Amino acid sequence: MDTPHVALKDAEKQFQDGKEILTVFKNIDFSVQAGAKVALTGVSGSGKSTLLNVIAGFEPLTAGKLLLNGEQTDNWKMAQWSQFRRAHLGVVFQQFNLLTPLDVRSNIEFPLALNDLGWNDWCDHLVEALELGEILERHVATLSGGQQQRVAIARALAHKPMLLLADEPAGNLDQNAGQEVMKLLTELAEQNKTTLLLVTHSQDWAEFMDAHYHIQNGSLEIRTKESGRLDDAC
Repeated sequence: MDTPHVALKDAEKQFQDGKEILTVFKNIDFSVQAGAKVALTGVSGSGKSTLLNVIAGFEPLTAGKLLLNGEQTDNWKMAQWSQFRRAHLGVVFQQFNLLTPLDVRSNIEFPLALNDLGWNDWCDHLVEALELGEILERHVATLSGGQQQRVAIARALAHKPMLLLADEPAGNLDQNAGQEVMKLLTELAEQNKTTLLLVTHSQDWAEFMDAHYHIQNGSLEIRTKESGRLDDAC
């Protein structure tokens, strides 16, 4: 079997709130194969965004192991995490997190510059697919929410990352705009063979993925398309 792009083994995450220790999730075994598209759902506060932050290296596990491309990350220093995120990771944040002093083109170019890359045919393809051609010179602060979301997707995919983490990428959009964004996001990920892990509260958006996991009461379950049931995946 091929090495998973992402694997969590017996993973646990806790936070301390005063004297109280809060367990977000525990005993999670979870893997995502290269090129897969996986949805992670759960109610607000269930820990789905925290799980994404752990995979991105923004937060450490309390216990267990995280492997990326088969490599254990337990002892990674900040420089190793920075190198991984710069070269291999794309992130679409719920609040976009665009560089507001800059225009659209400069936002898309940002991850390229970090990797000593220049604008290329893939960038032209992203701009065309996401219909950004007429607004490349506009400052992102002047754009609508839907336009900003498209810029965020283009920026996240510009350097052809191995792994794309998307946190509610259509959460701020209406149904029609969200449908179009999800369609483009999955198509572009497929074209680049990028592994996609999507966090969403929407069952509709989860249907765009190959597999669907649900986090509840600190545990992870898989929802099978055939039966609609939730089966324990831990």
